Amino acid sequence: MRHGKPTFTGSARVTSREMSNWIAEYDLSDTGEDIPPESSKILAFSASRIISSPLPRALSSLKALGLEPDVIDEVFREAELPVFHMPGIRLSPTLWAVFFRVMWLCGISRNVERVGIAKRRAIQATDILIASAKGSDGPVLLMAHGVMNRLIAKELRSLGFKECCCQGNGYWNASIYRLQ
Repeated sequence: MRHGKPTFTGSARVTSREMSNWIAEYDLSDTGEDIPPESSKILAFSASRIISSPLPRALSSLKALGLEPDVIDEVFREAELPVFHMPGIRLSPTLWAVFFRVMWLCGISRNVERVGIAKRRAIQATDILIASAKGSDGPVLLMAHGVMNRLIAKELRSLGFKECCCQGNGYWNASIYRLQ
């Protein structure tokens, strides 16, 4: 499941240099009063084990659901965004994030975790999820982030898991995977 909507929005338009601070504040943001939809509550309450990223937006999402994580692990953190300085341009943080993510996916990572390392981290995360599921009496819920969730999903599919349900990639949305 992807976390709820973070409270931090920042400025409508920022320079590329200001994006470093914007990203740092976003990473410190929780979800405030964002209310999970009923479908997310139903899915979350069916879990017998709960795993989370350590970032505040993931932990506060679980709190909004009335749940506590059994495991909090750095391996489930979101993949970092590199920042490229392009003087004189002011864009929305969303546009900068898309641009920086595309650069990252193309292998240009500057001084953040490279895409290959994030993929290896997704393999570790998948191993943790599978081990948790094997040792559990029911479903395992992971509360994490958009890009890392996609990398984990890709790894699960490569291991023979099938996506049974996908709500999308937005806030509070989840996908369910089962071994076929």
